[in-house]
Amino acid sequence: MTRTDRLAAILDLLADTGQIEVEDIVAKLGVSPATARRDLDSLAKQRLLSRTRGGATTGAVAYDLPSRYNRDDHAEAKNLIAEEASRLIQPGAVIGLSGGTTTTALAHVLSTREDLNTPSDRPTLTVVTNAINIAAQLAVRPNIKIMVTGGILNPRSYELVGPYTDIVMQKVALDFAFIGVNGIDAEVGPTITDEGEASVNTLMARRATESYVLADSSKVGRRAFATMAGYPFRRLITDSGISQKDKAAFEANGTEVIVAMGAAAV
Repeated sequence: MTRTDRLAAILDLLADTGQIEVEDIVAKLGVSPATARRDLDSLAKQRLLSRTRGGATTGAVAYDLPSRYNRDDHAEAKNLIAEEASRLIQPGAVIGLSGGTTTTALAHVLSTREDLNTPSDRPTLTVVTNAINIAAQLAVRPNIKIMVTGGILNPRSYELVGPYTDIVMQKVALDFAFIGVNGIDAEVGPTITDEGEASVNTLMARRATESYVLADSSKVGRRAFATMAGYPFRRLITDSGISQKDKAAFEANGTEVIVAMGAAAV
């Protein structure tokens, strides 16, 4: 388990109960008490929890992690993809995050990066998103600037869609866009179950210098209702579950496939 994985796991455990002890972390994550204390101290410095003598509590930290949003059979793959995407992002970047479980995992990884939570006179990261859960997740990180698009809320996905969203998106310039999808096909490209979300995703991707679709391998070969028409799909980050046949098919159509393999534990 990487350090980022540990920090994310600690926050998930804390979200479940509102408090956690060092002994709980040792037992559930298989780390030493010293490592557990260092991780809690790091999260406390980032204002993600309040330290107590023997552990931590949510305390006055005003956030509610949408843990149910990323608890699924493919959570591990999504976390690996999120870590791979995070490595592309340097401090000071302006990024777009669409809604989705994998982009939510990326937001979670970014929220635990020490270099993005170091006190600074300028934003260490600027995030433009149409997903209110992602905005809420990052809102307590004082060095991360958050811009939320307007629009009508889709309560099933936490995403804002519609013409107001489009107006705002047309006024931003992004270094990177990370797009969550419901299906990805070598011929059709990325697809979304909701046509409004597909439209926002397309516009967000087109406003970025580089855009990446984030999709775990269970979505490869699947097609949802709405295509991302007008989006030049060129980069996919997925996990090692993708078959060589599917990978070759994407590459034959000009799409770079980045397979997230994870990193050694620290």
